Amino acid sequence: MSLAPTLTLNDGNAIPAIGAGTWPLNDDEVREMCLTAFGLGYRLVDTAENYRNEAGVGRAVREAGLPREEVFVTTKINRQWHGDAVAGVRGNLERLGLDYADLVLLHWPNPDQDLYVRAWEGLLEARELGLVKSIGTSNFKPAHLQRIIDATGVAPAVNQLQCNPYTERTAERAYDAEHGIVTESWSPLGAGNGLVGHPAVQEVAAAHDATTAQVLLAWHTQQGLLPIPKSANPGRLAENLAALNVRLADDEIAALTALEDPDYALVDSDVFGH
Repeated sequence: MSLAPTLTLNDGNAIPAIGAGTWPLNDDEVREMCLTAFGLGYRLVDTAENYRNEAGVGRAVREAGLPREEVFVTTKINRQWHGDAVAGVRGNLERLGLDYADLVLLHWPNPDQDLYVRAWEGLLEARELGLVKSIGTSNFKPAHLQRIIDATGVAPAVNQLQCNPYTERTAERAYDAEHGIVTESWSPLGAGNGLVGHPAVQEVAAAHDATTAQVLLAWHTQQGLLPIPKSANPGRLAENLAALNVRLADDEIAALTALEDPDYALVDSDVFGH
C-alpha cells in the first residue's frame, strides 16, 4: 500500500492529492466505503452536512485504527449557517463525532441571501477556536472569492468546483492559482455524462494500459487539481487511487482538455445552492 502524495495549502497544511467522495452514500454505506478506502491507502474523505452521512464517515475514522492526524476529513456547512458559521461547524463535529475537522468549506455562496462574507468571517473564527485546521469554499466563482478576500484579507485554502474535461473551468482555475487556492474537482469523471466512455479518452487509456477513469483522474492531478471521485466499489477505489501512477504526455492532456463541451450541464452557483 502506498499513500498519495500531498499538496501544500496556502495556510501551510498538507492535503492528500486525491480523495474519496461520499455523496450520495448513506451512513452505513459510507462507513464501509471509508474503511475500505483507508485500507487501500486513501487518507482524504469528503463529506458535507447536505450528504447526511457525516456520522458514518466519523465512525469509519474512529474505527480505522489510524492516528487521527493521518486522516484528512473535509466537510461543508449549509446556507442556514452563513449567519453563524461557528455553530454550523460545531454541528458538523457533533455529527462526525470528532474534535476537529481538517477542512470545512462553505458549500455554496448562496448570493441570494448575501451572507457568504459573514460566513467566511465565521469560518475564520472557527479556525481560531481550533474547530477546524483549514477553511475553504465550494462552488465559489472569482467574484464571490474576491469579495471575501477584500473583506478579510484571507484567501480560502481550497475552492471545490465542478470540474472535468467537459467543463475545465479555465477562468476559475486561473483565479484560484493566482491566489494560491487549490482547486478541488467534484464530478471529476463527468458523473455519467459519457466522458468516461468517450473515444478520445479510450484512446489515451489504451496507450497507457490504464482505465479511462484513471487517465481522467491523471488529467486532474498532473495539472495540480485535486479530484475526489466517488465509488463504493473496492476495485474501482483501488483503480482510482492507482491513477496517481499514470503519467500523461502534454499532448494527451491537451487532447482531453479539447473535449470541452458547451452543452455539459454546469451547475450555476449564482442561482443554485443549499
